[in-house]
Amino acid sequence: MIVHSQRIQHAIRFMVRTHEGYQKQKRKGKDVPYLTHPLTVALILSRVHAIEDVIIAGILHDTIEDSIDEKKVSREMIESRFGTAVADLVESVTEQDKTLPWEERKEEALQHIATFSHDSMLLKSADVIANNAELLEDYAKEGEKTFERFNAPKEKSIPYTCRVIDALLVVWPENPLGEDLQAISAALQKVLST
Repeated sequence: MIVHSQRIQHAIRFMVRTHEGYQKQKRKGKDVPYLTHPLTVALILSRVHAIEDVIIAGILHDTIEDSIDEKKVSREMIESRFGTAVADLVESVTEQDKTLPWEERKEEALQHIATFSHDSMLLKSADVIANNAELLEDYAKEGEKTFERFNAPKEKSIPYTCRVIDALLVVWPENPLGEDLQAISAALQKVLST
């Protein structure tokens, strides 16, 4: 069985150009290259034996949403390089209108989960786990200061994330990342109560 994949290698190069090469993007409020996040998402997906298209979508999942205007990544670019299935997955977890207020954008994204395929739910689950495991680690080191770098205070962001987790688990109770999602939700609720 061949494990190495030129498609995955190509996706990593594409993602690195988008997040690092063109904009030196960092994780919010930290001197950590942004590319650590999509690679973490891809590793989580590979741990549950996701198919190659889902792993590639994990690598590319923020390229449309977080590319700069001068080098804007489009759904069509992803489709031409990686196929329709990957483009559909990336588009499914991409916020469609970043100009909307935070609450509206997040509510729209939450409602969209009900339409997800299992592959989209797996991708979204890995993203939620990666983002919030990092947030919880930062919170353990920095406390309340952690939330200063986000667009919403913890009193809004944590309940929203818990609603996303609940939606993912309701729509797909057999989600192979379900236990991880439940653990993240419980840890976030503990942070909210402090």
